[in-house]
Amino acid sequence: MRLIKGILFAVAGLFVLVTLISLLMPSQVMTVRSVTMHGSTSQVFAEINDLKKWKRWHPVFMQDSNVIRISDPSSGAHAWAEWETNGKTNRFIITSAAADQLHADLEREGEHTTANIITVTALKDSNNVQAEWRTLTKLKWYPWEKFSGIFVDKVTGPGYELALNNLKQLIEGKP
Repeated sequence: MRLIKGILFAVAGLFVLVTLISLLMPSQVMTVRSVTMHGSTSQVFAEINDLKKWKRWHPVFMQDSNVIRISDPSSGAHAWAEWETNGKTNRFIITSAAADQLHADLEREGEHTTANIITVTALKDSNNVQAEWRTLTKLKWYPWEKFSGIFVDKVTGPGYELALNNLKQLIEGKP
């Protein structure tokens, strides 16, 4: 009986310790990916601002298995795209669009909204632009969610990087 009490006490102490450590961890995770390409800001932003054009470069939109519903109009503030993954609905909504920056929210059933900012910047003394995709993922206070935040960049980052590289190939006219 003494051994069982000792084990239960150790497990409870470990849980409290992990919870306290997780409270010191940030509740938001920023993922950033960027790519430099030869083109103009208006050309690149035209591809980013119109969700119907995403089928030409974004991996999720390119998959034939995804049925994606897109609003009409498909560009600018309040435009949205909707699709299902693993039985849950995903909704990507453009909240604002300027000449060089797009703000959007990715909503998924049962999860926090992920804020997306895609910026297109002309680089000085060249004909190149930089496209940067930043996402802000909010985490719940649960210890397992806070610790999973350590891996958010490694899990989601490659998808953003692939999308930006596909955009670069499209803008530069490479197959």
